[in-house]
Amino acid sequence: MASIDESKQFIPLNIAVLTVSDTRALADDKSGQTLADRLTAAGHHLAAREIVTDDVEAIRAVIRRWIADSGVDVVITTGGTGFTGRDVTPEAIEPLFEKRMDGFSIAFHLLSHAKIGTSTIQSRATAGVAGATYIFCLPGSPGACRDGWDGILAAQLDYRTRPCNFVEIMPRLDEHLRRPKAQGATV
Repeated sequence: MASIDESKQFIPLNIAVLTVSDTRALADDKSGQTLADRLTAAGHHLAAREIVTDDVEAIRAVIRRWIADSGVDVVITTGGTGFTGRDVTPEAIEPLFEKRMDGFSIAFHLLSHAKIGTSTIQSRATAGVAGATYIFCLPGSPGACRDGWDGILAAQLDYRTRPCNFVEIMPRLDEHLRRPKAQGATV
């Protein structure tokens, strides 16, 4: 079972929050606000917060900008993970992943199933890594954002979490880009 190692110091991360919605504005974005409130209460920094429409290219433009921004360690999106015609967040973001994080989706669905039963199958929550930036895509409800943060992300984005967490491997996420190609190696 995971635990907090109190002998280690908390390391705040810079986390950006993107709400994907055709109908929300910052004033009524409860899901984005839920994430912003929780991550700052945990001691992290809100690096950016935006709302974008359910449009593949618009979503990708923001995500690419944040991946390229050295001031953003983590991106959390909310919305667009369902099955309607306008739900395109996974289609927009998954092609950007260098590595997909299948365990996040599994953990999210297990957590969600305990609260909403089989209705969890209506979400395509996903996550991955791109450009040494963690990206987590949550459903658009405040409850799903609370569950995703409280049940998974709060611990995994805390350096003190044992036996392991995402923070401790952050310095090595882009090592493949720094390592010179092996001499004489063939693929």
